[in-house]
Amino acid sequence: MTKIAILQMCSGIDPERNYNEIRSAIFAARDGGAEMLFTPEMSLLLDRDRVRAGTNIVRQEHSRFVAMFSRLAEESGVMLALGSMAVAVAGGRNANRSMVFSANGNSTVTYDKMHMFDVELATGETWRESAAYQPGNEVVTLDDTPVGRLGLAVCYDLRFPALFGELGDRRCDAIAVPAAFTRHTGDAHWHVLLRARAIEASAFIIAAAQVGKHEDGRETYGHSLVVDPWGELLLDMGSDGPGLAFCDIDLSRISEVRAQVPALANRRSVTAV
Repeated sequence: MTKIAILQMCSGIDPERNYNEIRSAIFAARDGGAEMLFTPEMSLLLDRDRVRAGTNIVRQEHSRFVAMFSRLAEESGVMLALGSMAVAVAGGRNANRSMVFSANGNSTVTYDKMHMFDVELATGETWRESAAYQPGNEVVTLDDTPVGRLGLAVCYDLRFPALFGELGDRRCDAIAVPAAFTRHTGDAHWHVLLRARAIEASAFIIAAAQVGKHEDGRETYGHSLVVDPWGELLLDMGSDGPGLAFCDIDLSRISEVRAQVPALANRRSVTAV
């Protein structure tokens, strides 16, 4: 049995304050017996004002916070799955980048969100993530984590089953889906999509989420979830506010589920006619 911790946040426009919240959480996670901490999408900075946000976004190699997160994981002895943070990339764009920091000082593993949140909702909300962010193009998994082979995805990626099909084909034991879902889309789709992806991949889904009303004016859904390979909810943090929660992961559950319904082994390629 592996214990993990999930941090539900209401990140704001001050990276220092958001970092300090994560710092406090990782030591609380350690003291609670967790081997790994998962945080939401845009943990370090959540700011819809592109000009103001731009003053806080730099290339990964120039970010003091990346070095600080790496030291934090080593100091605490807890692996840190930073849901994502904005980093500058070539061409004047940004990447929405997940980072996993090892507790033993090994190199940081990164994944850039593939699918840009470009939508017009019935509520009147309009989002154009592609206006400032460049999509990634690489599927990323890493071995030797406390939850086995871990696949990485971010928020809107959840709606694109091909990515999760690939992560299933790679036999991921768990998939991280950090998010900042809107309340409108979260009410309708969050639980059903996460449960479906867990069932399809026969893997644990670990989804740390943003929650509440943020400094930049947006409102996010919360309900950080952990779902087991059968689609059962192991944790739902609700929408009352930020907090830290713990969940026990029984990796033997994966083989039990895959033995009963070997969907990954039975999958056939589909060719359009």
